Amino acid sequence: MFYEPSKGHGLPHDPSKAIVAPRPIGWISTLNAAGEINLAPYSFFNAFSTRPFIVWFSSEGEKDSATFAQETGEFVANLVSRDLAEKMNSTSVDAPRGVNEFAYADLAMAPSRLVAPPRVAAAPAALECRVTEVFRPKALDGSATSAVVVAGEVVGVHIDDAFLKDGLFDITKAGNVARLGYMDYASVNEVFPMRRPRWDKG
Repeated sequence: MFYEPSKGHGLPHDPSKAIVAPRPIGWISTLNAAGEINLAPYSFFNAFSTRPFIVWFSSEGEKDSATFAQETGEFVANLVSRDLAEKMNSTSVDAPRGVNEFAYADLAMAPSRLVAPPRVAAAPAALECRVTEVFRPKALDGSATSAVVVAGEVVGVHIDDAFLKDGLFDITKAGNVARLGYMDYASVNEVFPMRRPRWDKG
């Protein structure tokens, strides 16, 4: 099969999100200028720099997470562990603006140290971020897409000590949850090592 996205795929559901998978979920908590709290999951999320440590999430449209982060310049990316998957899904509800999804999903909040938005208290790890830029990716014809990309430098990292083993973050114990496309998700339950090869100069 071959298809051109601009002309449609002819399948019952769009395969694009299933092909580019698994995708880590950024469970983004934000606070707006009026003090309203928002919590929502984003599978268009990832890290793209380590020095400095920068992460981004992409909102398909001007949703609360993107607009709140732009208003205050801060957000927290919380890690979704397997035992939090159902509550994460609850926070994806299409609630009216200003609804606190922490309360809706019966999730405890914990204060952040360097930014104002709270973090998910039960999350194995959380990244406190300050916004570095917000932009709309362009299509081939130069027009702006509906996506709003919010990038932020990580200024503080919380790690639950229960998930540290021999100085390493235990991904399998946390069972990091990822989006697979359609209605499917996965959690990490197996890892295998591979060393990057080094060029033998002979």
